Amino acid sequence: MKCKLFMAMLMAALFSNVAIAAIDEGIEYKRVSPAQPTITRDKVEVVELFWYGCPHCFHFEPDLNKWLANKPDNVAFVRVPAVFNSVWALHARAYYAAETLGLYDNGKHEFHEAFFEEIHKHKKRLDNKNALRTFFARFGVSAEDFNNTFESFAVNTKVSRAATLSKRYQLDGVPTLIVNGKYRTDGPMAGGRQGMLKVLDFLIKKESKK
Repeated sequence: MKCKLFMAMLMAALFSNVAIAAIDEGIEYKRVSPAQPTITRDKVEVVELFWYGCPHCFHFEPDLNKWLANKPDNVAFVRVPAVFNSVWALHARAYYAAETLGLYDNGKHEFHEAFFEEIHKHKKRLDNKNALRTFFARFGVSAEDFNNTFESFAVNTKVSRAATLSKRYQLDGVPTLIVNGKYRTDGPMAGGRQGMLKVLDFLIKKESKK
């Protein structure tokens, strides 16, 4: 009797592990329809859509950075600030202005991390141009350079593209990961931050076989 009970428990545990390990389309990730073109054609492209004001994005950053430190060589990673309203658009503009001004050159991400911390640790909303100008000054950006860049044609174009992608990727929220313009996953689908990275690894392997 004890033996039968043990076997039943063992089988239940095995089936439970299989269920946990399974990653299925429509549950842990969804297909983007129609698939969107990628920037990088010779690698598997991973896009993270985020918003600086999102606490989930803030808490996801350390996990994502650990993953990036060991990402597969055949993966190209791209950040895209999601745009849903005027504040999100303002933060997207700040992201692309910083990019244009070289604050992300050579893999630097101090600005990116500081922007998150300013909002979530120091409780500064950074929701207007004056506050952003002051914040940029901490990184050696003059008021003139900030003004010339913040609403430049190049930044306008990138913000517009980010808004378009936010719709085309059919986002339910952020952070969201997109693989090769075909698949998307997020925290609720994947079961949390670590789940997102597990699904990401699965989808990268799936695309790498093609």
